[in-house]
Amino acid sequence: MSLFIKKNQYTVEKRGMEIDDAVLTVTAGDAAKIEWPLNRSVIRFFWWIIVIALATLAFRVAYLNIIKGAEYRAAAERNSLRQLVIPAPRGIIYDRFGTPLVYNTPSLDAILTPADVPADPLRQDEMKRLLLSTFSVDTALIDKIFQKLDRRSLQPLLIKERVSQEEMLLFLSRSRELPGVSLFKTTERQYVDGLIFSHLLGYEGKIRKEELALHPEYLLTDSIGKQGIEKSYEAALRGKHGFQQAEVDALGHVQKELGIVDPMPGSDLILNVDSELQKKMFDSLQALLDKNNLKRAAAIALDPENGAVRALVSLPSFDNNLFSGGISSAEYQALVADPALPLFNRALSGEYPPGSTIKPVLAAAALAEGVVNEHTEIESRGGISVGKFFFGDWRVNGFTDIRRAIAVSSDVFFYSIGGGYGGIEGLGMERMKKYENLFGYGNRTNIDMPSEADGLIPDPQWKKDKIGERWYIGDDYHAAIGQGFVTATPLQILNAVAAIANGGTLYAPRVVSQIRSTDGTVTAVPGEILRQNFISPDILRIVREGMRETVTDTAGTAQSLQTLPVAVAGKTGTAQFGSDQKTHGWFVSFAPYERPTLALIVLVEGQGLEGYNAVPVTKDIYDWHFSRADISTR
Repeated sequence: MSLFIKKNQYTVEKRGMEIDDAVLTVTAGDAAKIEWPLNRSVIRFFWWIIVIALATLAFRVAYLNIIKGAEYRAAAERNSLRQLVIPAPRGIIYDRFGTPLVYNTPSLDAILTPADVPADPLRQDEMKRLLLSTFSVDTALIDKIFQKLDRRSLQPLLIKERVSQEEMLLFLSRSRELPGVSLFKTTERQYVDGLIFSHLLGYEGKIRKEELALHPEYLLTDSIGKQGIEKSYEAALRGKHGFQQAEVDALGHVQKELGIVDPMPGSDLILNVDSELQKKMFDSLQALLDKNNLKRAAAIALDPENGAVRALVSLPSFDNNLFSGGISSAEYQALVADPALPLFNRALSGEYPPGSTIKPVLAAAALAEGVVNEHTEIESRGGISVGKFFFGDWRVNGFTDIRRAIAVSSDVFFYSIGGGYGGIEGLGMERMKKYENLFGYGNRTNIDMPSEADGLIPDPQWKKDKIGERWYIGDDYHAAIGQGFVTATPLQILNAVAAIANGGTLYAPRVVSQIRSTDGTVTAVPGEILRQNFISPDILRIVREGMRETVTDTAGTAQSLQTLPVAVAGKTGTAQFGSDQKTHGWFVSFAPYERPTLALIVLVEGQGLEGYNAVPVTKDIYDWHFSRADISTR
């Protein structure tokens, strides 16, 4: 065996020597066949390509990490982490005795997050089809949302308010097919006795784009106060949204909750309003309208001692729950098309000729300017003639001093002190305007509600500028009885009489008394004195005595109020409008006479020529109010 091994070893060694010899003895022609010589320039070319490619790659990596790194990291985090809004409950509104006038009820909205919507147009078309079959929405709305879709935005877009239970269940079964669509937990306002309180409280609704421009901190899914107290105290009622930090998938669906920042509920409002008085005023006024086949009226009650608004009614009214619950187009058009204008707040925005309700102010002006004194008598024989013009009185009142002139509403007396007649100099329009402005006519009262009108106290320059005519003596006469170009809101007239009742302080009326935050802190809403000590208390005493005689005088225009449990002072008024012998009927008053706690104005539009429909309504309200067993606490 050893011999065999040695033989093989020898053979291998010998073959190795042969191989080595073959390599060493290869010819130049054979070598050329084995090697492929490379040109040096070709090698250099490929070398530069590799260098440039590596440099480009390195630059791109640096650009993405250093220059754009923060942006892409934020985008990546945004695609996986979201702050989902938790809406803050809106504050509750209570009357002065703690009775809630509105509630919040849970609700769901369907929303769309643009950043989660697929870019594929075919997928978007399929989404639109599913949305229309899932939610009761208009095709035009869905088309509009997708036409203006900004897929970079995380700002949610509203698809449908108040999703029904059926819609919710249908959506949940299709949610994987609707990327970016989700249900948003929110609340809906439910107003107690919405028809009665609508013009006072107003309503809230989804924010519009034009409102969003004024409130950029709001979301497109947020609600905002639209009218009334809901609007003027929006900042207090709104609260502050909370957030849920969550991890979401590519479709925007929550995969993991990472933490919650609780919302801060809005503050509650405690009003000066007596809800029971509000209901009584509404019912009495509505009953009068129904009985006389009339449509329009308004009434306001104030505390003359501080300007607190106790009630405010405008008829016809509307149910503000229609708006908070999502009013349909047909319902809205019906309200807008109604000739009686139920959405119009007559108490604050209606500008009417005040008629004889302005006479107490002009009586105070005449006394202050020395045009007459408290004993001056002027005879009314049914009117006065100036040249070819006759200015009539509503009846023959005989000789009247200033107190009785107020009580019987003698037009001749006020023609004389306003424009001058029969030895009486007359105030003239400039001085009439001065005192009317002092009592608040021609300017807003600064009530804490929106949409208040200014009214108008004209003067010769105004007439020249607006109408292109000079001022005539007849204009003075008409203005002296609250006609002609003079207009005022019911609130302005009442506020002026409240200043007469309290001895000469003109307050800015206030609906809200207190703001109560969630931590229990109560902040009083400060009152505002617009003007005081602008006229002698003795003059106001004479005017009040004349207003009291409106009830007690045998020829007074409100004698029916003598049977009330308290003494009342007041002033009737009728103001003609249009050409069909119709008038607006007024009665403005305060009670109890010696120490007033309530001032009240009632306006009835479109009554008969000599109707005093406002007086029986006033009587009904006072009788109910001052007969309550617990009135001392109210």
